[in-house]
Amino acid sequence: MKVLVINAGSSSLKYQLINMENEEMICKGNCERIGQEVGTFSYKTADGQNVKYDVAMPNHTEAFTQVKNALLNEEYGVLKDLNEVSAIGHRVVQGGALFNQSMLVDDKVIEGIKSLIPLAPLHNAAHVQGIEACRSVFGEDVPEVVVFDTAFHSTMPPEAYMYAIPYKFYEKYAVRRYGFHGTSHRFISHRCAEMMGKDIKDLKIITCHLGNGSSLAAVKYGKVIDTSMGMTPLGGFMMGTRSGDLDPSVITFIAEKENISAPEMSELLNKKSGLYGICGYSDDRDVSAAESRGDERAALAHKMLSYGVKKFIGSYIAAMDGCDAIVFSAGLGENQPLLRKRICENLDFFGIEIDEAVNAEFIHGGGGVDGAGKISSAASKIPVYVIPTNEELVIARDTRDIVEQLAAK
Repeated sequence: MKVLVINAGSSSLKYQLINMENEEMICKGNCERIGQEVGTFSYKTADGQNVKYDVAMPNHTEAFTQVKNALLNEEYGVLKDLNEVSAIGHRVVQGGALFNQSMLVDDKVIEGIKSLIPLAPLHNAAHVQGIEACRSVFGEDVPEVVVFDTAFHSTMPPEAYMYAIPYKFYEKYAVRRYGFHGTSHRFISHRCAEMMGKDIKDLKIITCHLGNGSSLAAVKYGKVIDTSMGMTPLGGFMMGTRSGDLDPSVITFIAEKENISAPEMSELLNKKSGLYGICGYSDDRDVSAAESRGDERAALAHKMLSYGVKKFIGSYIAAMDGCDAIVFSAGLGENQPLLRKRICENLDFFGIEIDEAVNAEFIHGGGGVDGAGKISSAASKIPVYVIPTNEELVIARDTRDIVEQLAAK
């Protein structure tokens, strides 16, 4: 079975074709600047072929047409017939309280995703466009499955997901904590249990998805009991351009002083804060370079980030009444040894100790097996791991399982 995995954004469309016989990537790529005068299409195969060109993609349907053409291309295509694609899996950011598991796409599911657009205006609207465009290009006979970022976090208890604001806003507008990166947290927590040779139902794991957007999750006995992001991905600790949690009065104070509207404040907190707001750089590689040059604000930004993650780890150990493993993943989690070291420093109270030499090996896929392995010392009471995430594989697996269940009926 070959599954095409889709991650549609408002102006982009990432794709990956996976052979589910061996769970290996066949090809992947991206459609960028959809809706603009000229976009960019990229395509890369497992055997190393690379194609990239500029092309107008006025909408997602045209983007899917480019994907289809590349898959069938006589020179570098990987399919002889489009029917070789058995199913298509879509990432959907916001499933709200409607969807706590992956679903086979039908009109009712599409309407449900649409109804959640107010909670994720840019993301969910783009996902719907992607699903509908996919149908028009690949046909309605190809089964489609949606996998929700929020689903893995749906096990949180009310005391963790409710906000201390008038209850009517939860009833009227569904204002609550949902959490994000759930597909990643799900993958790395289960992979950690496999590496430990234990059943995830017996473990308390803290998963750290650290990238330009970041979140932590407390996974107790296989179920999330808390996560750092909130109703939107703005919550938690500081990120590349996002502020993370702050005193709500900071928002009203700045808005009044600067005469800033609600949309302008959202722009400031989402795109002009975080690392960027502190030191002027949002990419951690630039922050690291600036810190090495002696830039004090870059150093401050890094200290704030590691301190924020450290606080969440401590609180989740308390929330779970213990911890059996900590996992680092995603862009920074997998490739920033210094950040991992700083986060784990001074956690010896919990028996956490990093092996600095081993930790340094885990960068750009190095260290361990396929970039996954333990970075804690032999004396560490809580093992610490680096595990590369694979959200596309989770989506492909769910898609395969749902389609096979459908076929068995």
